[in-house]
Amino acid sequence: MSTDSDRPSRTVVSDRAAIPTPLAAAIGVLAVGVALGFGDLVAALAAPPSSPFLAVGDQFIRLTPEPLKQFAISAFGTYDKQVLLGSMAVVIVLVAVIGGVLSRRSPLPGIVLVVVLGLVGASSTLASPTFTAAYLLPPLAALLGGVATFVGLHRLARPSSDGPGARDPRRRVALGLGAALVGAGVTGVLGRVLAAAGGAEASRSAVGPLRSSAGQPATFPPPGADFAASGTPTWITPNADFYRIDTALQVPQVSASDYRLRIHGMVDRELTLDYEQLRDRALIEAPITMACVSNDIGGDLISNAVFLGVPLRDLLAEAGVRPGADQIASTSVDGFTTGTPVAACTDGRNAMLALGMNGQPLPVEHGFPVRMVVPGLYGFVSGCKWITDIELTTFDSFTSYWEQRGWAEQAPVKTQSRIDVPRADVPVPAGRVTVAGTAWAQHRGISRVEVRADSGPWQNADLATDVSIDTWRMWRTALDLTPGPHTLQVRATDATGATQPEPVSLTIPDGATGWHTVNGMAR
Repeated sequence: MSTDSDRPSRTVVSDRAAIPTPLAAAIGVLAVGVALGFGDLVAALAAPPSSPFLAVGDQFIRLTPEPLKQFAISAFGTYDKQVLLGSMAVVIVLVAVIGGVLSRRSPLPGIVLVVVLGLVGASSTLASPTFTAAYLLPPLAALLGGVATFVGLHRLARPSSDGPGARDPRRRVALGLGAALVGAGVTGVLGRVLAAAGGAEASRSAVGPLRSSAGQPATFPPPGADFAASGTPTWITPNADFYRIDTALQVPQVSASDYRLRIHGMVDRELTLDYEQLRDRALIEAPITMACVSNDIGGDLISNAVFLGVPLRDLLAEAGVRPGADQIASTSVDGFTTGTPVAACTDGRNAMLALGMNGQPLPVEHGFPVRMVVPGLYGFVSGCKWITDIELTTFDSFTSYWEQRGWAEQAPVKTQSRIDVPRADVPVPAGRVTVAGTAWAQHRGISRVEVRADSGPWQNADLATDVSIDTWRMWRTALDLTPGPHTLQVRATDATGATQPEPVSLTIPDGATGWHTVNGMAR
């Protein structure tokens, strides 16, 4: 029979049997860390796109409502992916802490947590458009590694309940935690290294010089093509600075030796081409400005480069496009799709499958080995990177990735202009002030840019050298600004005589409209 004197002793034993809260939280975090590390490592060896962490991120992108996506792009620009991955990491850490704390006396809550996270990873890989059976290996490895780590650390950290004289095995706990920390770090880093070393960068380096059929590369930019000294961007955007907006959380790794492109559908002759077969064809070189449809008025999601590649019109002519085919359905190696009008690829413009960019093989993050580039169209209908499949079809028969999410079927670039200097957050000396910026209307060209201050009369700006109707054009002028606040506005007119409209519209479904306005201060 129990006595009153037994009860305090039982209470003490129960308290000692509970893992301290900070240690329990650390166990939860380390177990999840090991799980993610194992998942990344096995994914790098089996199928890089199946990393559970990245698969969940990809699924989040697929399911995120368009307004939230556009907010992320508007707020974070080309850093949107880093923000997403960082936010996911924070959420996972918080969930792991909660699971660890709930497991102070029993490992069951933590085990359930790891299993649930494993199932989320598995379901996300199942939803991948490029799913194969190998995609299930990483989440399975993550689940087993996470559960084993959690149970093992929990047993080491659980204080003995043999009585008041028992001591915590602190040395073993410290060694266990250290081993888990090292394991999580090593597997995670090794997985990232192996994934990045998938052969693409080494293959790109081995490609060597690319030359157009015209021989020596053209000289770009010609004199007077930009007003960079006055504050505009340089006419050519360096590869490292070229904007990047796509759905790939992990840059696809495709080597030139493994590359294959299939052209099929409504064609007379199906074609399958490897990288060398494309490289050996007649290549063209052309400067082309690319813009993202998500670019807000005055935004910086626009860049200009000299691309080199195979004319799409030649490939389509060889395949023999059948009557009625009005859309090119392109698919990336990661399953992303675009839909491009056939007419835009056969009307004489420099639409191409690009192999080179600014005198180098395509950077891996911009589509190496091969990407599509079509002047005059926003990237979401024309810029399929890591392209591996071209199907000739109709707009009635195929709906591309972004069209499924509410964007336009066809999206010619709208006439836009931007004030690059002065900036709203940088006061300028009162008096004669240089105002400079950029305008674009790809495949139509810019014929005039006008600037005004404080709703006054429009003033024509000086235009930089006109290089191509497919590239942006820089402009500058000088305005007299008295001390105080001022509102500057700009508008452009394209070569057809159409002036960009004043009313502001959202980027969705086919690009923003409106005059760029800068509210600044002269002192």
